[in-house]
Amino acid sequence: MILSDSTLKEMIASGELVVEPLADHSIQPASIDCRLGTHYLIVDDNTSDILTLDSEPKYREIEGDEITIPPHSFLLATTMEYVKLPDNLTGFVEGRSSIGRMGLFIQNAGWVDPGFEGRITLELYNANSLPIKLKAGRRVCQLVFCKMDRSADKPYAGKYQRQAKSVGSRVYQDGEAKLTK
Repeated sequence: MILSDSTLKEMIASGELVVEPLADHSIQPASIDCRLGTHYLIVDDNTSDILTLDSEPKYREIEGDEITIPPHSFLLATTMEYVKLPDNLTGFVEGRSSIGRMGLFIQNAGWVDPGFEGRITLELYNANSLPIKLKAGRRVCQLVFCKMDRSADKPYAGKYQRQAKSVGSRVYQDGEAKLTK
């Protein structure tokens, strides 16, 4: 069941769901809009000629109130909002339609597990043939929340828990990397 604006307001007021800082206009009929933060990561293509799932990618870190994404380029960004989900709630990250219509694809693998706490790292891709300039504080994505049939037996406690900035891929830490060696 997707949660309505009134249910989201009740859960935030009770502290059951945390989304901070929350702007007045952020709560939508069935979602909460999130704004772009000020921290970005770009894969450093000067340090490697290939990315693999078994080694840590190197990133260049950028901090600023705005960033321009060149055409057909990818970067990681973070939300301004810090979220904390209870163990019986999951979230979906969706790009805002108005931004997608400019050719900017936004997601975070699309999913926020129950029990997750932190800022959400967003994957941004400019599919347009023109650069796209973004400013911190602008609404870029939305969180849609879904109540689970019961609390998770094992809420999220993974490698991205409590992230405060954009965090690069940690797929190299996955267990199956050790199985293939």
